[in-house]
Amino acid sequence: MGLCLWREHKYTRRWRVFCCLVAKAKGEGEDVTMTTPNAARTTLPKGIWVLGFVSMLMDISSEMIHALLPVYLVTVLGASTLTVGFIEGIAEATAAITKIFSGALSDWLGRRKLLAALGYGLAAFTKPLFPLAPSVGWLVAARFIDRVGKGIRGAPRDALIADIAPRGLRGASFGLRQSLDTIGAFVGPLVAIGLMWWTADNFVLVFWVAVLPAFLSFGLIALAVNEPEPDPSREPAKNPLNLAAMRQLGSVYWRVVAVGVVFTLARFSEAFLILRAQNIGLNAMWVPAVLVLMNIAYALSAYPAGVLSDRVNRTSLLAVGLLLLAGADLAFALLPNLGGLALGVVLWGLHMGLTQGLLAALVADAAPPSLRGTAFGYFNLFTGLALLAASVIAGALWDAYGPAGTFLAGLGFALVSLVGLLAIGNGLATEDKR
Repeated sequence: MGLCLWREHKYTRRWRVFCCLVAKAKGEGEDVTMTTPNAARTTLPKGIWVLGFVSMLMDISSEMIHALLPVYLVTVLGASTLTVGFIEGIAEATAAITKIFSGALSDWLGRRKLLAALGYGLAAFTKPLFPLAPSVGWLVAARFIDRVGKGIRGAPRDALIADIAPRGLRGASFGLRQSLDTIGAFVGPLVAIGLMWWTADNFVLVFWVAVLPAFLSFGLIALAVNEPEPDPSREPAKNPLNLAAMRQLGSVYWRVVAVGVVFTLARFSEAFLILRAQNIGLNAMWVPAVLVLMNIAYALSAYPAGVLSDRVNRTSLLAVGLLLLAGADLAFALLPNLGGLALGVVLWGLHMGLTQGLLAALVADAAPPSLRGTAFGYFNLFTGLALLAASVIAGALWDAYGPAGTFLAGLGFALVSLVGLLAIGNGLATEDKR
């Protein structure tokens, strides 16, 4: 009896699959989805998880270095905070400018993985330059090349995520990658703290250890990520950087870019959080704890925010993120003690969790599939230039008025940006993400 029921169920299931295929061939795709199990519609693809772990390993490597680099520059090599601001701003702007070309190239090739793997590989092979650098100039060069690698991989990787992710799970997909990336961003500083304690503040040894996870990340994307086959009905973009392609991106996309620029002008490099920790007397060994705490808050909030953004208006969540940024600036400026530092760092991390994945999802929502790489490239170009301006201004204000002046100015920018966000973001088509 049981065998007969099993056979009946088996053949019934095959008949349903056959009917689904026939319906799909007839163009009745909407009805087909009704037979799809819920798990198939709500589970994130394996490729999203793999790309998340690739980001996590590279961030462990990068943050082991970046958590110590501002202090290393100022205390060991004698650089000024303005120099730190220039280095951080130029590094991020370099990555942003590179992304526009790599994103457009991925659209022209119709392939994403090759360029993403190339970018991760360049970053991995650059990591040994940090412990070998004898001067500020060498560190600037190392940071520059490292960010070129980031620029090469950024837009193609984000476009690859958009290609892999189901349409109704884009916020969750970008949120998951951001969460895993951010786990690496606090594991890296934790490892740096342990090594600084164990080696009695041996910066160079920490930089050498950071080389290992970078190469693991490169190996993982090279061997474990499978790129989906391109849609045969979609022709690769012939010239993604011309004016016609820019117009093809559409007005909704350019409104998203404007929102991203407004957001970025309101914040600056996290290097200034590290410098604030040193300014209030935190020992060099414990300075990386700033990034640990910030990134724990970031990691815990990014995925839930992404999931929530698939269900509610994303612009509203971005506005909440700006309010959290304003609160962080206020704490950094007016509470020059460990409690104020901790409060500011947590609020800063929450603001990142509520904004970065959401902005990427908005770009994926608004951009035509054949121009996704270019869309992420333009977005990162303009927001990178905004970050350069914000970081340089922050460094100049720090040298002129001290840390309180820098963070109070950040508070003002955040509130002005909130008004700009409400003006620019009002009317963004939320149905585009459905």
